[in-house]
Amino acid sequence: MNILITGSSGLVGTHLVNVLEAKGHNIFRMLRSASDGQPFSWLPDKGVIKYDDSVHIDAVINLAGESIADGRWSEDRKRRILDSRVSGTRLLAETLAKQKDKPKVFISGSAIGFYGETGTRIADENSKQGTGYLAEVAELWEQAARPAADAGIRTVNIRTGVVLSPNGGMLQKLLLPFKMGVGGIVGSGQQYISWVSINDMAGMIQFLIENDTISGAVNLVSKQPVTNYTFTKTLGSVLNRPTIFPLPACVARVVFGEMADALLLSSTRVLPKRLTEAGYDFIDTDLEKTIRSLL
Repeated sequence: MNILITGSSGLVGTHLVNVLEAKGHNIFRMLRSASDGQPFSWLPDKGVIKYDDSVHIDAVINLAGESIADGRWSEDRKRRILDSRVSGTRLLAETLAKQKDKPKVFISGSAIGFYGETGTRIADENSKQGTGYLAEVAELWEQAARPAADAGIRTVNIRTGVVLSPNGGMLQKLLLPFKMGVGGIVGSGQQYISWVSINDMAGMIQFLIENDTISGAVNLVSKQPVTNYTFTKTLGSVLNRPTIFPLPACVARVVFGEMADALLLSSTRVLPKRLTEAGYDFIDTDLEKTIRSLL
């Protein structure tokens, strides 16, 4: 298949490209800097896109978006996080909708932040939207993909959980403090983390490309969400390090601001109901085994 990917240089995109190329697929990258002969490029913040309609594309995977965890959330940063997802997705979806030779599937990013704070309550794709900044971002992100769906393109909104990889994201950020023996629970430790391994991320996306009966929202998470306490103790055990230095909620809020409540202290307990029902064969289900394998 010919597959076009945005965000191909990111954590998930880099791994996904390697997996898909190993499967024999032809990968085209939507790049910000165009070179001679480059059929696809864009400047989403300026509404500019180059889409070579002479190249047949079977599937489009949209992973572009500014990281939500690389700094405190000022109002300007929150605007950039939102715009980097919504503007680019809308531009791409509208471009795909205009094509005579449309792709068969458009897989577009979203996040389990859609469900907001769930506490101990389990959420799946049938659950209602939650409240808060991340829920708003996810809703607008998904709405931005509507032009593709309205044009008859099978559109899947992948609501992604916390991606575990040694090359980036939460796990990589935790390795140094935990190896130094200063890791510990955050807040009460009872808040749920809905995680997914980088291996399952690639496997799930490939499954969604190939399964033409699935459209709409799909949760990309493991079948075993865990509390922050369990995650902390598991990582400490794998690294053979103590986890006795907690990060109280009040300190987290001082250090990280609004981001602390949204990313560190909130509980999002989400299950992958649609993938399970569709028969996806999960690669990583046990947290300890997953971390040991990744590291």
